[in-house]
Amino acid sequence: MKYYINTNQQSNGDQEVHHNFCSYLPDIKNRKYLGDFYSCIEAVAEAKKNYTAADGCKFCSPTCHNQ
Repeated sequence: MKYYINTNQQSNGDQEVHHNFCSYLPDIKNRKYLGDFYSCIEAVAEAKKNYTAADGCKFCSPTCHNQ
């Protein structure tokens, strides 16, 4: 599945990771493609390389949502 990170921080400082079918996927100008991953765990790990506050979306990646 394709994963993206929201390049805009949320009010709590997090930047959420979404899969391409998420209802809350940010607009194309506010997201960065992370890659094709088997699970959100891999996608969030990749995102944390450049975005230390990366967290899974609570709707499309609840197992990776920590906040």
